[in-house]
Parts: sequence; C-alpha cells; structure tokens
Amino acid sequence: MMTDLSYHYDVLVIGSGAAGLSTALKVAPHVKVAILSKGKIDEGSTNYAQGGIAAVLDAADSIENHVEDTLNAGAGLCKRETVEFVARNAPAAIKWLDELGINLTRDPEGGNDQPFHLTREGGHSHRRIVHAADATGRAVQTTLQKQAIDHPNIDIFENYLAIDLVTDRKLGGEGRRCVGAYALDLKSGRVKSFNARTVVLATGGASKVYRFTSNPDGSTGDGIAMAWRAGCRVMNMEFSQFHPTCLYHPQAKSFLISEALRGEGGKLLLPDGTRFMDRFDERGELAPRDIVARAIDHEMKRLGSDCVYLDITHKGADFIREHFPTIYETCLGFGIDMTREPIPVVPAAHYTCGGILTDLRGRTDLTGLYAIGECAGTGLHGANRLASNSLLECLVFGEAASCDIIEALPVDDRFTDLPPWDETGVTDSDEEVIVAHNWEQLRNVMWDFVGIVRTTKRLQRAQHRIDLLLSEIDEYYGNFRVSNDLLELRNLSVVAKLIIQSALWRRESRGLHYTTDYPERDDSGAPRQTIQVPENFAGRWVVSGQWKT
Repeated sequence: MMTDLSYHYDVLVIGSGAAGLSTALKVAPHVKVAILSKGKIDEGSTNYAQGGIAAVLDAADSIENHVEDTLNAGAGLCKRETVEFVARNAPAAIKWLDELGINLTRDPEGGNDQPFHLTREGGHSHRRIVHAADATGRAVQTTLQKQAIDHPNIDIFENYLAIDLVTDRKLGGEGRRCVGAYALDLKSGRVKSFNARTVVLATGGASKVYRFTSNPDGSTGDGIAMAWRAGCRVMNMEFSQFHPTCLYHPQAKSFLISEALRGEGGKLLLPDGTRFMDRFDERGELAPRDIVARAIDHEMKRLGSDCVYLDITHKGADFIREHFPTIYETCLGFGIDMTREPIPVVPAAHYTCGGILTDLRGRTDLTGLYAIGECAGTGLHGANRLASNSLLECLVFGEAASCDIIEALPVDDRFTDLPPWDETGVTDSDEEVIVAHNWEQLRNVMWDFVGIVRTTKRLQRAQHRIDLLLSEIDEYYGNFRVSNDLLELRNLSVVAKLIIQSALWRRESRGLHYTTDYPERDDSGAPRQTIQVPENFAGRWVVSGQWKT
C-alpha cells in the first residue's frame, strides 16, 4: 500500500547485507517486508568479506574453545552471555547457509558429519573457519539476495538512503517507539516516508570515517547516527578495528588481503625481507588484529616505510591459486604475482566493534527498532573482534531478531501516516564545495589524530575540529535540500564525535584503543563499557545485568 511519497510495510529493513537479508528472509513468510539499499543491493560490506564464518564443526574443537578465543580477543570487554549465545548457534547458521545452496568449500577427505574445509585465522586456537574459497562474503551475498529478490513478500528499494528514523513523538507520543523512517530516493531526489510496525537497522559500520579503509563507500555509520539521534544509547565506539593487511597500491583502494593468508602460513616481512612479528607477540602473524596492526604501524613509522610485505610464496603456486583465487587475480591485475613475490600491505580501518546497544534479540532502546550486524553493540566483540565472527553475528542475530519480531508484531492492521517531509525554507545548494571539503577534512582528522595510536592531546584537537564541522554541517543541513554526500557527511560527523568522546573517556589502553598517555591496561576494577546516552534517550531498556546503567 502506498502513495507517490508514502509506503506502508510490516517490517522495514534498512540495509541489504548479510544482516538485513537474513532477517528479511526469516520474517518474510509471515509479513510484508521492505528492504532499503543505499546503492545496488550487492554493494555493501558483506560482498567484500573474504575470510569466512567461524563455527565449531570439528570434533577436536569445542564451543568452549570458540568462546574463550572470542573472550581473549575482546580484551575483557565481551559479554560472556552474548559470546556463548553466538558460538552455540554458529553450527545452525552454517547448516542454514548450506541448505540455501551456498557453495561452501568442501574437504575432499571430510565425511558426512563434517564435510567442510576449515581454515584458521588470527586469535583462533583451532581450525574452525568455514569459507567459500576466498570470497565467502560474495557467496553469502549472492545467495541471500537471490532469495530475497524472488520472495513474493519482499520489496527491494535500491538507491534509497535513509535520512532519519521516525518515532511516535512525531505523532504526539513520548518518542519511545519507532514507527518508520524518511529516505531519499537518490534517482528522483525526492524524500519518501516508510511507515512500518518494525524497523531493522542493518546498515553496517562506519570505517569510512577514516581516510584509509578496506570498506566500500557506503560504510558511513548511517544506522548508528540515526539511532543516536532517535534516542538510542551507543557503546564502545572507541574500538575501531584496523585490518593489518590491505593491499598497498595507488589504484587498489585498500583491497583487503584476507587474514586467511596468515592462517595458511603467510609471513610479514620488513622491506629488507626480515620477519618482525615474533618481536611483538609469541603468536607471531597469528596474533589478534590489534596487535598485528600496531606492530606494522610501529615498524612503518620507525623505518619511514610506506608499507610492509606479506609473503606466502613458500606454499607454492598451485596452493595459492586454489586457496586464494580472488586475491591472486586481483594482485596480478596490479602487477603483483603473489606466487613469486611478497604482497605490499598496510593497515586500514576495517570494522566498527561498538554500536547501538542491543540485547540477545537485537532489540534497542526504542520499541519496534532492532539493530543487527556491524551497526549493533551486542557485546560479542568487546575491545577487539575475533576474525570471522562478523558474518556469524549477522546470521545468528538475524535469526534471533526475526523470531522476536514475529512474536511482537501488533495485531492492529491500521497504519498512521507519517507527517510529510518538511522542505519549508530550504533551497538547492550552490556551495557543494563545502560538503566536499568537509568530507576530506573529517577523514584526515580522524586518520591523523584518532587512528591506531592515540594521545589525549591529539584526541582533544580532533574533538575541537569535529565540533566546528558539526556546527557547519548542521547549518548547511537546515538551509539546503538534502543530498547523498550531505547526509553521509552528517552521519559520519556524528560517528566521529562518538568515537572521539569514547576514546577520551577510556583512560587505559585496551584492545583496539591504544593511547601513549595510558599505555597499560587497567584491571584494577571491573572492565568498563563506554556507554553514551543521548539527550533524548528513549528510556526503554531490555538488557539486564552488567549492561544496565
């Protein structure tokens, strides 16, 4: 049911990656679903994920091992209940993917009980990474999106950028329930309203806030910023994960070199060919990502080097081409034959470990609003994400949220139309250069002052500059018609503020947050979550125990 500018759905899913698509597919047999994708449906981060999905499938492994590895990587900030929940449900998630027909790599010597080839990545004590060669995300994305496109109860809106969530405050209520969202149709330039009984944020992370990132252009923190503005609490935003190994090449745009290369024996080398990781951690190249990224950053700064190198030539050409076909072909396209020479690599912003606070069903502070995947703060990742737990989180919480959504759907069939988008007093901008300049300044400030290694002075400088940007962006937003670049810049500036403030509050070094002013981890008391509360906090909180503030 719709007018030209207004749509009505039972469930509105904002985001079209593994989190959004899996949730939509689970609820679609029961309700009518809309999926908003800010670009083409396959342009999100899921499509670029290489490594795989962590799950205990080998008899030599155990759920307890997966839990302990995740807790260790999370540096004392993971919520054990969440970690156990995800690890316990991981095998079922793999089974669901297999039933959908995803072409997961098989082990030719495996039996019926465990047919998959398992690899190992940094921080894992066992081989437990299920994968589809070196393009697992693409395999997941392709299969899920085909299922969604073919489903009669799912409508997909490509090239729609959500602007803001709408709460019942717009309808005279207390602002504690989410009732839909406004979105910009990027093709027509018109703002449209999506009325929904339930809204699911599956918008991914915010690594585009940094100048160098492995993420696609859409990773601009939209869901986190929208939830914050709507009255949801946000947690642990200081923990931005930098992937240690992205391809260093002027045309590569930080193409990710999967952690699985190191899992299969790849060695990190200095420009003179010497190894260095053993000087930083006894686990060497298989240390958690924060340790490896800091080690690379340290060596690059010490030597004044543009990059370090990842060498897997000793495994042989046939092995490399069979196990890493995508990486091999991509590197070859840039003139690098990884079967004969090491790959030049640098760290780049990769994953947002904090996000919108949720419980084990994906529920947020607003009734009717769920957050799934990288935009959510479930407690799984703590101060550092364990490799290949991210796609897993999307699938497990997609299942959990869908069950809760179906149970909680109102029986009332009536919809209350959202007020139309108000463009009173705005004009078309004739100063787009301001937006472009602020985009560049924001990302440079974050990279230079809020990167892998931080200081209080740098953070304070960044905070001052971001505050100036925020005021300028708010003024621009209030006077001109919205555009794609303006809306993403607005969201990134909010996320940048949250990251900086969280980093200033954490007066210790823990996990992904490392500051030279407080270089040691503080274990004198209970590990502290960094929870930020917006002025218009919605006040509905469903998570108990250590998370309650």
